[in-house]
Amino acid sequence: MRTIVWKQSGPSVALIDQRLLPEKLEIVSLHTYPELIHAIKDMAIRGAPAIGAAGAFGVALAAFTSPANTVDALWKDLETASIALRAARPTAVNLAWAVDRTLAAGRQAEAARVEELRTALLDEAQRIADEDVTINRRMGANGAALLPDPCTVIHHCNTGALATVDYGTALGVVRAAHEAGKRVHVLVDETRPRLQGARLTAWELEQAGIEYDIISDNAAGYFLASGEVDAVLVGADRVAANGDVANKIGTYMLALAAYDNGVPFYPVVPTSTIDLTLPTGADIPIEERPPGEVLDIQRGGRPVAPAGASARNPAFDMTPARLITRIVTEAGVITPPFPDALRRVCEKADPS
Repeated sequence: MRTIVWKQSGPSVALIDQRLLPEKLEIVSLHTYPELIHAIKDMAIRGAPAIGAAGAFGVALAAFTSPANTVDALWKDLETASIALRAARPTAVNLAWAVDRTLAAGRQAEAARVEELRTALLDEAQRIADEDVTINRRMGANGAALLPDPCTVIHHCNTGALATVDYGTALGVVRAAHEAGKRVHVLVDETRPRLQGARLTAWELEQAGIEYDIISDNAAGYFLASGEVDAVLVGADRVAANGDVANKIGTYMLALAAYDNGVPFYPVVPTSTIDLTLPTGADIPIEERPPGEVLDIQRGGRPVAPAGASARNPAFDMTPARLITRIVTEAGVITPPFPDALRRVCEKADPS
């Protein structure tokens, strides 16, 4: 089952509503691009590659639902839609990348009729989705080779099939190692405040029959210091040209603890997540989400925070390249120094 698919009937975009997992697996259908934008913002769909596919399908959905009857009028509607889609979540570069790539394919088609342009956009969106699956399997194989047998890894947030079109990035490495017969045990960070680790990663590991234990985020240092952990695997929402990585909040603290204890720290990222236009991680925009995600947490049905409390809620943090052991991509595993290596893998990447 893919996380997100195009349905010609409607037309619509169907996706797994990740807000309901693990209690309920439900597919929702979205018939307009504003509905899709809301799903991205509200994290019904999340994960950089999955958001990229959503952006591409959002362009196609905007094209098919536009009332325009000329190519020029349709391009005006697409420009409006693309601005809104890019702004849905600013940190993950895959979103803007996929929107821009889909639009570029439409321009290259030089369509004379509205239907030709719509078809060109949809074909490119579907191509992006299909490529994601191929890319993830390549990354999984590349990363699995780094893991000893047996091994224990710490994994932060969710980077599995749910965060992509299918298979996964960092969790795809775990999956590939497991499929190759390696004995892998995963320590799953809860990943507060939205608990993507406890809710989503644990659910995926359960489906795959891979051994795991959920740990609180602040227990990771204990396990790293104990000598029980062989590697840390994380995804990324954007990688700067120098190798700095923006990822789910809490990644930086995990990287510091791994570095201090000599445990390899591996971000697993498709080349579409590498942004060579940004010199360092300081240039990566960090999304700050509503404080209610922190303040509305309950225990035993009662609020944890006192009434009237305030909160800050950055969704991501930046891990400097100096803390990173290697970066796993579909085009190979790269080691420091990262700037030249990142440029080479981006040039080498070929989704075919």
